[in-house]
Amino acid sequence: MQDKKLLRVLGGETVFPPPLWMMRQAGRYLPEYRAVREKAGSFLDLCYNPDFAVEVTLQPIRRFNFDAAILFSDILVVPHALGRDLRFVEGEGPRLTPIEAAEIPRLGEVNNFHAHLAPVYETVSRLRAELPQETALIGFCGAPWTVATYMIAGRGTPDQGPSRLFGYREPKAMAALLSKLAKVSADYLIRQIDAGADAVQIFDSWAGVLDEASFEAWCVEPVAEIVRRVREKHPATPIIGFPRGAGSLYAGYRERTGVTALGLDWSVPLSQARALQVGGAVQGNLDPLRLVAGGRALDEGVDLILDALGNGPLVFNLGHGITPDCPVENVDRMVKRVRAVQG
Repeated sequence: MQDKKLLRVLGGETVFPPPLWMMRQAGRYLPEYRAVREKAGSFLDLCYNPDFAVEVTLQPIRRFNFDAAILFSDILVVPHALGRDLRFVEGEGPRLTPIEAAEIPRLGEVNNFHAHLAPVYETVSRLRAELPQETALIGFCGAPWTVATYMIAGRGTPDQGPSRLFGYREPKAMAALLSKLAKVSADYLIRQIDAGADAVQIFDSWAGVLDEASFEAWCVEPVAEIVRRVREKHPATPIIGFPRGAGSLYAGYRERTGVTALGLDWSVPLSQARALQVGGAVQGNLDPLRLVAGGRALDEGVDLILDALGNGPLVFNLGHGITPDCPVENVDRMVKRVRAVQG
């Protein structure tokens, strides 16, 4: 494991140049991904077919030799495996039938959760066998709050107002939903680690819409439960927490949840990132639109992060996922600039 740069940094080591990967690095900005996506027919077929999922996961590794591959899947396979309907509308995103409070106790009764997700575990196992030894493999899940927002509203919304209202009006139902999602998400991560994942990431993409008390109850506590359960089975596996948009609430998140490393969105000031780095590895946090812009804006963004955070444990990444309109040559430019760093 020590030949994997990502794991060394997640363990607290400073490495030059820092390990590098990108959220959504297997995606529509790559022409080879678009070709497989068309062949797959639907996004869910792409996620659940190990042949397709392995191929698109490996594509950015072949092209850019990133230090980590991340399993190609989607956070919403978890509610799908619990028996909720799920479809993806082209150009609009996911659609689910909004869940009612009365339905929450029956979640998972109609589906065999792990049998439904068996293709994902097969994908992880095959990836570990096919990836270069030095390339870390990252598994992932959505955090309970973020997954719950889609289950409650039936789709993404700008400020997750429907889910916040649900939590305020139905606090017991919200607590039950988050508890159920924490348990099954932990089981899901454990199975991914069993299949060969070297590290896992918990994506809380909608953490930033909550007030302080709700953040503690709906983001911190469920993630802490996932971490506790995963650590019971795999105490040494690094866990990256990514509470996007958490702002000042990033402080203390690592300690209260138990995650190994903090994924930082691009709005986190580098001075704050340096303070957070004192507690362990940080990951991020280039603005994805600097990558789209390329040129001076990209070079400046890379250099600022490396200057501020390169003397501590850093995993270089974007502050959120790469966008479909990003020129491939800009990714190549970023990779070369990061890897030109001298210790």
